[in-house]
Amino acid sequence: MQEDDNTKNLILASVLSLIVILGWFWFFPPEAPLQDAPTEATQIAQSENGENTVPSAAGDATVPLVDLPSAAENRDEALAKSPRVKIDSARVFGSISLTGALIDDLSLKDYNVRLNDESEKIRILSPIQRSSGYWAFHAWWSPDRSVAPGDVPTAKTLWSVKSGDVLSETRPVVLQWDNGKGLVFERTITIDANYLISIKQSVQNNTGNVIQLAPYAALTSKGDPDIRGFYILHEGAVASIDGELVEETYKNVRKFDVNQNGISSKSYDVTEGGWIGFTNQYWMTNLMPEPDQSFETVLEYNEKANRYQADVRLPAVTIAPNGSYDVVTSLFAGAKEYGVIKAYQKENGYNQFIDSIDWGMFFFLTKPIFQVLHFLNGLIGNMGLAIIGLTLLIKALLFPLAYKSFVSMAKMKELQPQMEAIKEKAGDDKKQVQAEIMKLYRAKKVNPASGCLPILLQIPIFFSLYKVIFVTIELYHVPFFGWIQDLSSPDPTSILNLFGLLPWTPTDLPQFTSILSIGVLPILMGITMWLQQKLNPAPTDKTQAQIFAWMPWVFMFMLGRFASGLVVYWVANNTITFIQQYTIMTQQGVKPDILGNMFKRFKKDKADS
Repeated sequence: MQEDDNTKNLILASVLSLIVILGWFWFFPPEAPLQDAPTEATQIAQSENGENTVPSAAGDATVPLVDLPSAAENRDEALAKSPRVKIDSARVFGSISLTGALIDDLSLKDYNVRLNDESEKIRILSPIQRSSGYWAFHAWWSPDRSVAPGDVPTAKTLWSVKSGDVLSETRPVVLQWDNGKGLVFERTITIDANYLISIKQSVQNNTGNVIQLAPYAALTSKGDPDIRGFYILHEGAVASIDGELVEETYKNVRKFDVNQNGISSKSYDVTEGGWIGFTNQYWMTNLMPEPDQSFETVLEYNEKANRYQADVRLPAVTIAPNGSYDVVTSLFAGAKEYGVIKAYQKENGYNQFIDSIDWGMFFFLTKPIFQVLHFLNGLIGNMGLAIIGLTLLIKALLFPLAYKSFVSMAKMKELQPQMEAIKEKAGDDKKQVQAEIMKLYRAKKVNPASGCLPILLQIPIFFSLYKVIFVTIELYHVPFFGWIQDLSSPDPTSILNLFGLLPWTPTDLPQFTSILSIGVLPILMGITMWLQQKLNPAPTDKTQAQIFAWMPWVFMFMLGRFASGLVVYWVANNTITFIQQYTIMTQQGVKPDILGNMFKRFKKDKADS
């Protein structure tokens, strides 16, 4: 009897554990984005000399990190405040501000904000405005003050164009600034066919004196970050520090120790190479020093300015009279495409760059699952079919376990009449029923717990696939067939638009209408799960039987608003499982009677009531 109780508990625990995982997504929606009050540009914390400063690695010296132009009221005004050099490459477009040589205007050609609407593209970088902005800044400073702060370029410096009028894959842009005191600074900016911009900073020392300069770069994001706030997704700072992946949420950055300037900050010394930047679900910006370059990196949050910043501070160098020095720091600004990022890691030597994609704590599952999915998509040319192909591979790997499970279920199905006879004979004596059924199981060598292992293995696989579909851009605005035009979004059909017959998609509806926003795919998932369930013998315990009976329809509503790609997997998984189980049961001499099971259960429930 104890063994029977343990078996029931194991089965019930397996089912409930999956319900808990899915229920978490249903009952705990993403937290709201940060709602800190917007701040005026005049609120930026300043030192006595009017420059925004942070500590540096060089003793008590400070880096004049940000000396910003005045903020504009809106984007158009901000773009018009400075002369600009156009950016127009294969995959990005925008402009570079000649004031400060800021890379502060960049959008992606291949990604729309809304499905099938090219009027607005995904914007990665944006110029300085009163309550927003996102830009990359490169500059110099002098740790030993051999060069005065005003004699190096700042964010207010007006650069001239030495060569190049449009930045593209085949046309670099060279900017120049002469401080009039013997130092000539140049920026050579190049861009590749994807999302990597390289900035070579050069300085020529014509002063007749030995000088010391240190190059640095900064990514600055002003305003409330645009985040999903979903707990399985990392949004915030991401870095590789000497081979160790560092992830800090925006919330964590705000909680760093406060320095003498009232800024929350944390620094890391990098000796063997790395990179740092900010990431969200699909897009990312990173500062990328040369591989194996040592540097100091700093993450900070300025509460008064409502501004996040990531710095790369390279070692200081001594430049002799008539000498020169140059250094290259690259900027990644674009989509987190697996193939592109993998190529940068392999070909450019950016260690761990593939881990900038948020694989999560189950990376040992999510990485290979996505790699197979990526391969199948390249082979088939349709991501939805690739998901179905992945499902077939997973089912093939688990088939030996599934076979044992289905054989056991077939035997239990065959024993169903004998179990019913035992229940009728024992009446209300549950202990006697359990004892007799366990005796029957032993006699026929049936293990009812053998069906639990495939269910348990499905839980991490399902969660990992959910993670992959949620965080990888390869499903963003990618169609399947018919009405499924975006595998990263829920099925757009529902009873509210007569399952696609009406030409509109229900959005931004009150929460109580979500029960009606169940599309065709989730309904198919519920039906396939229900059909699969009818192949199995009903649990002898009435409570368990009722839980199992409701599961398909509970799951249908739980998964109804999940990404279509995930529901495609679930429908395919249920269908393949049904075919496998039906075939194996038939081979074992058990003829499944699905309709008979349904009406038998219906009649029994009616009689019990």
